[in-house]
Amino acid sequence: MRVALTGATGFLGLRLVRELLARNDSLTVLAHAGSGCALGRISRFMELTDAPAALIADLPRRLRVVETDLGRPGLGLSTAVFQRLADELDVIWHSAGNINLDDELGSLRRVNVEGTRHVLELAAAGARRPLVHHIGTAFVGGARREGVVYEDELDNRHGFENSYERSKYEAEVLVHDWSRAHKRPAVVMRPSILVTDMPPCPELPQHPLQFLSRIVRASVDAGGPVRSGVPREHRPVVRVAGHPHGHLNLMPVEHAAAVMVRLASLPPSGRTDVYHVVHDHDVATSVLTALVERVAPVTVRLVGKKPDDPAPLEAVTDLYPGFTPYLSHRRRFDDTRVRNLLGALMSGIRVDLDYLTTGIREKEPASTAGAP
Repeated sequence: MRVALTGATGFLGLRLVRELLARNDSLTVLAHAGSGCALGRISRFMELTDAPAALIADLPRRLRVVETDLGRPGLGLSTAVFQRLADELDVIWHSAGNINLDDELGSLRRVNVEGTRHVLELAAAGARRPLVHHIGTAFVGGARREGVVYEDELDNRHGFENSYERSKYEAEVLVHDWSRAHKRPAVVMRPSILVTDMPPCPELPQHPLQFLSRIVRASVDAGGPVRSGVPREHRPVVRVAGHPHGHLNLMPVEHAAAVMVRLASLPPSGRTDVYHVVHDHDVATSVLTALVERVAPVTVRLVGKKPDDPAPLEAVTDLYPGFTPYLSHRRRFDDTRVRNLLGALMSGIRVDLDYLTTGIREKEPASTAGAP
């Protein structure tokens, strides 16, 4: 079976590569043209995650890299090359995307919506009628902050917290429309927020919560009153809009990739099958505020709305406003369909304060004691 994957060098994509190679002898990587050596980045990820030496050595044989441009019709390929690629594929995984919550809607649409459209055109052109596995997001549920979001739901009546959510909603609508128009199955995987306890590495993609460590650095660079060793009672207070009883679903990325590949092995229903790929427990907002306090000598206070009179430090730390609304979420993502098909999905991983700290805290630089 010939399988292709977009976004292979992304945070989730690298884990999908490893899972897909465990089930397939070869994999076609549709890499962004001009983005550098995809094979080298995948090999480096395998090394850093202690993959077997035999697997790493065999990557040049098992991985075929095709440079593409998802933002252009025909993926930026010549007509002949595009058709040849389409005709040889049995499965297409579409994992590539712009995950910048605060990007402009036009930029997000060019990657997330038009990129999806062009991948679907590749699938439609294929003589072998390849099955499409589209990586969406559970957050297509939009700005509804309470209740339950079900796998069959896809509407925009609640609006969206940010442009990223809107672009992913529009992309998923394309998949459903394509499936109906072509009378072909498709699979949509909707992960929640993906995290890891693998320490940050400059050679690997960052995960969503690593922006917290950037906030700390920016605060220090701005000369704010952020100093290590300050007793808690003397730390500056940072007010953040959020709900004291809020909670978020944070999914270990390694577990998410494994679940997705298991779901992909099931026979499709003939229409668009949608699966919430979420963790078995949510994380309280209080854990996230404690995480900030652990990596920065500040005290975080949740308030009902964004302060109208932000202190200088609060203004500096508000670097990722697209994420802030999630601190008010109290909704749950239903994954009944996944559980019915795969059974209990206990990963054995408890996403808690220690787990999250390990995944965002950068290693301290080597001591320079005694240096001139």
